[in-house]
Amino acid sequence: MISNYMVLSKFLALFLTLALFSCNNQDKNKKVPDKKEIEDRMMSTNKMMLEIEQQEILDFIERYGWNVIETGSGLRYEIYHRGEGKKATEGDIAFLHYEIRLISGDLVYSSENDGVKSFKVGRGGVESGLEEGILLMRVGDKARLIMPPHLAHGVPGDGVKIPKRIPIIYYIELVDLN
Repeated sequence: MISNYMVLSKFLALFLTLALFSCNNQDKNKKVPDKKEIEDRMMSTNKMMLEIEQQEILDFIERYGWNVIETGSGLRYEIYHRGEGKKATEGDIAFLHYEIRLISGDLVYSSENDGVKSFKVGRGGVESGLEEGILLMRVGDKARLIMPPHLAHGVPGDGVKIPKRIPIIYYIELVDLN
């Protein structure tokens, strides 16, 4: 299922490319955009894409009726099952069961297929939104994290299964900390 965001982002990228690089040799008097004008167009296009991305996330939350909290970075999370274990802190090695889904609902990665995910909290190597989310959790907690692209895989995607500039949804259970 192709989301409206993906279709629109491809259309906008094509439009911007054509607008920036369509020089007509027949019209020598036509003004070539200067650096500032190009930057302004790019900023405007990026702002429009961010607004579309935010609306797609809000529509997703409304569709599923999730009661999420938004952090200052833009991560949206809901801890829907509270565990009794230790709270995660930087330097801990976190072990989790997970599913990663595109905002369309398509499953892309899971611990069922790829094994338990583990990483040292605060050291990078995973999505910054995942690190932020884990620091809000205790062992035994189950949560849903909605990551905008800047907290997930950004403009390029992951180069394998996650397309460029797409929000992802993490369903996670923090099973252990060492």
